Amino acid sequence: MMLKRVLTYVFFAVFFGAAHALADASKHNVVLFVPDGLRQEMVTHDTAPTFAEIRDQGVNFANSHSLFPTFTMPNSSGMATGHYLGDTGVFGNVLYAGFPIRSAKSARISFIENDGILGDLDDHFSGNFIDEETILHVAHRSGFNTAAVGKIGPTLIFDHTSRDGGQSVIIDDATGTPVGIPLAPWLSDGLKAEGLPTEAPGRLTNKDSGDFKTPGTKDANVAQQGYFVQALTKVILPKFRKEGKPFVIVFWSRDPDGTQHNQGDSFLRLEPGINGPTSLAAIRNADSNLATIRRTLTELGLADTTDIIVSSDHGFSTISKQSQTSGAAKESYPDVPPALLPPGFLAIDIASALGLPLYDPDNGNAKVEAGTHPIDGNGYIGDDPDAPKLIVAANGGSDLVYIPGSDPGLTQKTINALLAHDYVSGIFVDDDLGRFAGTLPLSAVNLEGAARMLRPSIIVNFKSFSTGCSHPTTCTVEVADTGLQQGQGMHGSFSRADTANFMAALGPDFKHGFVDQTPASNADIGKTIAALLGLLPASHGKLVGRPLVEAFPNGSMPEWERKTLISEPSPAGLRTILNYQLAGETRYFDAAGFEGRTVGLHPEAGVANVK
Repeated sequence: MMLKRVLTYVFFAVFFGAAHALADASKHNVVLFVPDGLRQEMVTHDTAPTFAEIRDQGVNFANSHSLFPTFTMPNSSGMATGHYLGDTGVFGNVLYAGFPIRSAKSARISFIENDGILGDLDDHFSGNFIDEETILHVAHRSGFNTAAVGKIGPTLIFDHTSRDGGQSVIIDDATGTPVGIPLAPWLSDGLKAEGLPTEAPGRLTNKDSGDFKTPGTKDANVAQQGYFVQALTKVILPKFRKEGKPFVIVFWSRDPDGTQHNQGDSFLRLEPGINGPTSLAAIRNADSNLATIRRTLTELGLADTTDIIVSSDHGFSTISKQSQTSGAAKESYPDVPPALLPPGFLAIDIASALGLPLYDPDNGNAKVEAGTHPIDGNGYIGDDPDAPKLIVAANGGSDLVYIPGSDPGLTQKTINALLAHDYVSGIFVDDDLGRFAGTLPLSAVNLEGAARMLRPSIIVNFKSFSTGCSHPTTCTVEVADTGLQQGQGMHGSFSRADTANFMAALGPDFKHGFVDQTPASNADIGKTIAALLGLLPASHGKLVGRPLVEAFPNGSMPEWERKTLISEPSPAGLRTILNYQLAGETRYFDAAGFEGRTVGLHPEAGVANVK
């Protein structure tokens, strides 16, 4: 044991010493480009020539991973800090805080892709609800220029504790509004000089999701992202170039995610789903944005000293609203097609199984009567909505369930209800509640750590399947608890279609033409940037990624292996199965769920361990 500790110490001492020397000698820059929701296998020279060029000429992280649950805000927290979600506490896009959130009309549950809500969470936890230092924050205090531009929510996460506009540049959907991060005078003046507004434009028709009788958008998010690119290339980058300081920039592209969610190419149909022309236009839009940024780096003489890292936050799937077991699907609703699952089906089905009333926290805690459903899918279950026995935070391809009283009996009843439904594929339960047949503990997927935010009691993964194409992860369908329609797009599940994000890198500090088969994840992004630039962020939790040193010019390949963890079977024989990989002590999660209900799940892969 002592020898292992000494060797570990020597490794990190040598590694970080080399990283510091590299940073001091090179003074290089980093641009992290996040194409939200870009699937790995959709990157070809026809659909995305810029992404493909970076992948083929630089480093292709072919064995890449999103963090589960595979949502935007959890993965932005992982990228920004290098920590897994058990430390960051960002378990979903919709969280139950347990305290009133001012910017959410004092609700205790909220969708957190909002600058005001993120500020409220920070305020409640003494200024930093994540409790880990972000890569932009440590870079700025280390003398770098820093900026984050793009989609509201994940953009701010990269320096969410610096809210006065005087440190990192933050430009997102809320820029120029009362809840947005203020612009520094030089930035405001620069935008005006270039004929650009100081208030970010909206998404126009791209935000139109349609409804149960109207298809969604046929337009990519071109106008808004065009503004973000112009702000970066015409004002921010020239300013940084003039100052001559090294910089770290994050550009978070809403496309293809936003368009894939709302696309109207496959109204109520599973095919073509998210593979129609509108989704492809969104991929091309994001690709074009990066091409413009690369041209500007070249024009400013910065290309040779700038590393470009591309990492999407998650993959994507087409939405199914079908179930043969759900009582919620058997009801009739004025805004849901017959026999399809309504938003909030999980809350409805759990409340019915427990024989308890259901209340809608997004509708003034109104009781959800037969033939109605929660507006946004969230639910308070119990006799008193102000003190619910159980809370459901509807997120999409997986849902979070909170049991405030930590009652093992109620937990078992809830699990029994979940195991009865065909749309469930895998259940993860808070370790502190004990072990339950058919489930795995949250700690198995790095969801139990040093988090300040409330930890869910149960995370429910939903069923996924392929429509039969040659590459199943490109035509995966998942049941999703969402207000979007069948045939539109969603993510969040534990299928390989959602965990297989796109990752690549190109620049002076990366190998060229290198295919990296070692597992990599979004938790490795922040660690890799820190290593490239010789930064040492403050850290509290221990669930961390690793620097992707094998991608550096003189880096060697680490050893890694595939493993499988299998739960004890439920009385009906259902087992939550987890496929994962290990590189050193770092875990990478491929797929999980019940056999036959999750795309990419291999029940007997690697070394099987029964839990």
